Amino acid sequence: MNTLAPFSRALAIAAAAFAPSSFAESLELFMDTETKQIYAEPGPKRVPLGKFRPVDEPEADATAQAPGKDAPAEPLEQRLERNEQKVAALEERNSDSSRSPFNDRFQIRGYLQTRYTEMLGGDEGINLWSDRSVGDQNSLGDADKNYLIRRARLVFQGDVGDRLSFYIQPDFASSAGTTGNVAQMRDAYGDVYLTTDRVHRLRVGQSKVPFGWENLQSSSNRLALDRADALNSAVRDERDLGIFYYFTPKGVQARFDEINKRGLKHSGNYGMFGVGLYNGQGANRGDRNDNQHVVARVSYPWKFAGGQFFEAGVQAYSGEYVPSTAAYRAPDDVSLTPTIADEFRFGYDDERVGVSAIWYPQPFGIQAEWNWGTTPGLDVATNSIVEQDLEGGYVQAMYKLDHRFGTFLPFVKWQYFDGASKAENNAPLNEVNDLEIGVEWQIAAPLELAAVYHRMNRTNLVTGNRAGRIDYRRFEADALRLQLQLNF
Repeated sequence: MNTLAPFSRALAIAAAAFAPSSFAESLELFMDTETKQIYAEPGPKRVPLGKFRPVDEPEADATAQAPGKDAPAEPLEQRLERNEQKVAALEERNSDSSRSPFNDRFQIRGYLQTRYTEMLGGDEGINLWSDRSVGDQNSLGDADKNYLIRRARLVFQGDVGDRLSFYIQPDFASSAGTTGNVAQMRDAYGDVYLTTDRVHRLRVGQSKVPFGWENLQSSSNRLALDRADALNSAVRDERDLGIFYYFTPKGVQARFDEINKRGLKHSGNYGMFGVGLYNGQGANRGDRNDNQHVVARVSYPWKFAGGQFFEAGVQAYSGEYVPSTAAYRAPDDVSLTPTIADEFRFGYDDERVGVSAIWYPQPFGIQAEWNWGTTPGLDVATNSIVEQDLEGGYVQAMYKLDHRFGTFLPFVKWQYFDGASKAENNAPLNEVNDLEIGVEWQIAAPLELAAVYHRMNRTNLVTGNRAGRIDYRRFEADALRLQLQLNF
């Protein structure tokens, strides 16, 4: 609703009423602060609006209004009606979303993350598969880089009328083999609104699969530098190609918006209820069998009397996954490639169920997720990939401190995983028992700095060792990890 409409209408009426052709001087108008009526004279509770000079009508109307012509002067009532029609047309045009300015319907934004890692001790020659900046001169591949562009993303999004929104996000810091900073598509989807209140929608294209809460949270909004392995191993790059239905009542939409506007590290609007079908092989990968994964998720945000937000959810998915194989150095110091039994050539059972709970930092917060399931995993003893059980999750405590020097969010995160990472070559077993202690400093809206002490106790998933050193060994190491994020 246009809050200036009553004033605009009153001003138009006053201008018509006080615009006879005999006026040669400008007219000073006043508005009553209580009734909003327009007056030509000052008085109690009347504030001046300024001086107004009559404006001639276009030539087409000049004959009807100009004095001294053969045609009679237009009656006051007609002038009032014509001015009201002009105001109404202007209001209608301003309220028409299809004619709103370009920048109101389409947005371009993005962020850049640059990281630096300093190893503090522990085993040498280690790799953290999720961050190539973690390592030393004895690490495999391009790990010993110190500085790393972790993400360089642009987001193109907008509304096309009331029934369609689009979202496209490429990343210019992806990797292809040993080459870094390669452009790759992350998101490319459209939201088709079945109702104009956006309660019911279909999301079609490549997007995040609604499993887990941290998986759905943007990397630009997450406290920890990386997602926990236990849930992140569910969907490679958190995304896949498919179609999803989301149901988000208007009250839940309002709560999601409020959580986000308060800067409480929300995960985004993925519905109070969501269900979908997707390929199952991960982002930017074609399907490898004629089987679709199905996923369902329920998540609800509560707002307590004191303003505290709490969100809880449960999610599950099921399908069949086809892993990739490659050579690795086995315990006998030989290079082997795992076998896949004929019964699994079209995929292994891939199913999970998980729970999530988030007490938003107001100022203290806690975030926890856990999942259980079955997935393909490498059995080193038989050099074959078999179906394996998995379990794991994380617990994170945090505090939000607003200060004149910015906002500080110290946190502690513990993560555990006993399972396999299906999306890596050979679906290796991945045992994780990590501790992270860090702080994020939001210096200003465009600038964030994070510092994290990371105590790693996990499996090295990066392969390529030469003779004398086997792959998939466990390691322990300490690192100081820094990240500077630029938002634009």
